[in-house]
Amino acid sequence: MSMAFPSTNHTISSERGRDGETLSDPSSRTHEEYLFTSNRDLEKLDIATADNSTKKKRWTVTLVVSLFTFISPVASSISSPALPQISSDLHIRPGSILENMSLSIFVLAYALGPLFWGPLSELYGRLIILQVSNIWFLVFNSICPLARTPAQMLIFRFLAGFGGAAPQSIGGGVVGDLWSPEERGMAMSLYSLAPLVGPSTGPLVGGWIALRSRWQWVFWSVSIADGILQVAGFMFLRETYGPHILRKKAQALRKSTGKFYCTAFEASGQHWSTYMARGMLKPIQFLFTEPIVQVFALYMAVLYGVLYLSLTTFVQVFTDLYGENSGIAGVHYLAIALGSTVGGQIGARVLNTIYRRLKARNGGVGTPEMRLPLLMVSATTLPIGLLIYGWTAEARLFWLIPDLGVFIYSIGIGGNWTCIQTYLVDNYALHAASAISGVVSFRAFAGFGFPLFADELYGKLGYGWGNSILALICLVIGCPAPFMFYRYGPQLRAWSKSTSVEQ
Repeated sequence: MSMAFPSTNHTISSERGRDGETLSDPSSRTHEEYLFTSNRDLEKLDIATADNSTKKKRWTVTLVVSLFTFISPVASSISSPALPQISSDLHIRPGSILENMSLSIFVLAYALGPLFWGPLSELYGRLIILQVSNIWFLVFNSICPLARTPAQMLIFRFLAGFGGAAPQSIGGGVVGDLWSPEERGMAMSLYSLAPLVGPSTGPLVGGWIALRSRWQWVFWSVSIADGILQVAGFMFLRETYGPHILRKKAQALRKSTGKFYCTAFEASGQHWSTYMARGMLKPIQFLFTEPIVQVFALYMAVLYGVLYLSLTTFVQVFTDLYGENSGIAGVHYLAIALGSTVGGQIGARVLNTIYRRLKARNGGVGTPEMRLPLLMVSATTLPIGLLIYGWTAEARLFWLIPDLGVFIYSIGIGGNWTCIQTYLVDNYALHAASAISGVVSFRAFAGFGFPLFADELYGKLGYGWGNSILALICLVIGCPAPFMFYRYGPQLRAWSKSTSVEQ
């Protein structure tokens, strides 16, 4: 609902502020003239942002948001080892596209969810959207075991994924809200692990559940864990989005003073439906107009597609080629989880170190391009790891060698996503949620589509040549990109109307 304000409004504007910024002195202004220029000004007034001011509280919020982002990818893949049981009960032909779709349609919802939840978070704040979307996910994931037909399973899985998509796009914005550029690498590494480790953790757990119990428990176990997480969300999550906090402050001032204070965001007088429509189109606009988003969205689509292609074929590789049961075959998903963890955590420390050193050499001025040197190296791990995995599995060499290949390319997936997401947040600041939503939406189509042709790809080419094609794609798209943006990034930012770089 739009609200009109008289011309005598006192406007509260919002820019991104951090410790150490030069801010106008509040004491030099009268109450009538007071202008809030950043979140740091608000912290001085001891209002909402003070809840997130201490490092301990910021890490707590970051951890809970990361867990929200983790539980949904777990649900996306946990049913993989149970697909034969699900197909038998729901009368789905084994090895069919419909069987693979019952797993990957969850990820298709990731393409649409961010376009809806992202604008809502900018309209109503991050907190309420994270809570509502997680409850939505919890409800529909709990209904999945009640499906009696393939159509019901597809619908319930899609709706569960739609709710689970929110933290995938909003979470990066929360991290950007809480941490300065110098600190952001470590926090982003924790958050970035969630969508990478989650998909590999699901089948690891699901393999043993499918072996020891009914397939319905692969869904109910996730719902139990998510219910506990939701309680933690109610207890520890706080609002972090600066513009929403400023709106709340303006409302409080209007109520306490009787004057017509408003924020720059309210002063536009836009109806909420107009705001939503523009917000839903903004990620699509980024994909069509921002070269930085376009290239990295394409690269992340390849990474995500390779990840989910591996998730759907892993059990088959180690049961058919190595004669293992589904529980033991699921243990091999540890290679993905460990590789993503190593890539993300070590990568974050190296990322922060490189950023600080390059910033010091640049006279204390940081740029987003200082995130890219690590990506120049980590991008090479994907083609190397895929080749090792594909050809050693094809030759049925000792099981640890294919796992080593998977571990190597998973290091690349974890490290690359940490670099890319931090680079996008640094580039787009307040618009980071929209930029990341565009990338998340685009990569979700690959996560949905790649598993559908897995049987066709490996059936005709084998694991050796099949993974060689994927390695070539990663090499062509991923390796030149960081060098290109390191050289031309500043010119692209100068041309863009959406970039907003913090120093």
